[in-house]
Amino acid sequence: MEVTINRQDDKTIVVFAGRLDTPSSQEVSNALEPVVADAKGTIILDCSDLEYISSSGLRIFLTVRKAAAAQGGSVIVKGMRDAIRNIFMMTGFLNLFQIEA
Repeated sequence: MEVTINRQDDKTIVVFAGRLDTPSSQEVSNALEPVVADAKGTIILDCSDLEYISSSGLRIFLTVRKAAAAQGGSVIVKGMRDAIRNIFMMTGFLNLFQIEA
């Protein structure tokens, strides 16, 4: 699992590549600590290269969303593959996030 974080003005772009599952979730959570700590602007979670997300991965997305809401920021999830979109739909996460193609 690879996570790349880029900051551009008031936007933070987080690119996920690989499988966000239980074994990789702690590493991803640690990598996202600076994003969660400073979630005032727009956070874009780019899932274009995300192959799989488990409940542990969904929990990380929810943590980012809660931090952004508490700090006046927003979260956009973009580039979801059909398999990831189906998981978001089954869990009700499609209703929690702003989704972009």
